[in-house]
Amino acid sequence: MIFYRRLSLGLTLFLFVLILGPISSMAAEFKFTAIPDQDTARLQQRFGKVADYLSAQLGFKVTYVPVKSYAASVQGFKNNEVQMAWFGGLSGVQARLAVPGSLAIAQGEEDEHFVSYLLAHHSTGLVKSDTFPQEIAGKTFTFGSKGSTSGRLMPEYYIRQHLGQAPDKIFPKVGFSGDHSKTIALVQAGSYQLGAVNFKVWEKELAEGSIDPTKVSVIWQTPEYPDYNWTVRGDVDETYGAGTIDKIQKALVSITDPELLNAFPRKSFIPADNSMYQPILDTGKAIGIFR
Repeated sequence: MIFYRRLSLGLTLFLFVLILGPISSMAAEFKFTAIPDQDTARLQQRFGKVADYLSAQLGFKVTYVPVKSYAASVQGFKNNEVQMAWFGGLSGVQARLAVPGSLAIAQGEEDEHFVSYLLAHHSTGLVKSDTFPQEIAGKTFTFGSKGSTSGRLMPEYYIRQHLGQAPDKIFPKVGFSGDHSKTIALVQAGSYQLGAVNFKVWEKELAEGSIDPTKVSVIWQTPEYPDYNWTVRGDVDETYGAGTIDKIQKALVSITDPELLNAFPRKSFIPADNSMYQPILDTGKAIGIFR
């Protein structure tokens, strides 16, 4: 009698799993992170709302996991501690190389045509120019994070291209602030004479009154390049159910809430794919980040 009860229970569990999928998958929590390109409070507010939105759209719990550095975001993705991330162009390429099969699925409308700004403290006497400012040589300079596309990779590429040397050969002091907001603050305070910054962060902080234009200003902008992207691990469908990646992409490109979009800030999100970021891979190879 006990044998038949156990057999019946076993068949019931087998049918339950067969119909509804593995129990572990049903209970799995989907986690994502983002590169820390601004201060922690802003990121928590922005991505906490994204997590709530995705949870409602996807029908399972989605959680934002903050990290302290660009490198940590890539490492968390590699270790499957998070299944998706809002990466910059460079960190996205690094993550997809680390986890073969991973996919860039969405980007901001503006990310297809992104630019970086070179900033200067007013004491330098430098003013905005359409041509690359050769006069920056010999002054102090700060990038953002070492892993930043807009705060390091692309500005360094164009500095090398126009001045023919690595930054540490051009500037007597080179720094890495860690994020775009700090870069602006350091140049505005005169701690560094020059800096490189994400144009979206500059425009948002300028509109909010955080920037004193009598102390710091934009002197040059780079040519356009692809930047930020939502990248998801390729094994997400296996863990969370067939079609999950498509559902996530659809949910992201369907965001219309102005408050949520303005927090990035982006007009909308559009579909993306890995091929769009080949220029970032090529640039990384050109300055020695990728071999």
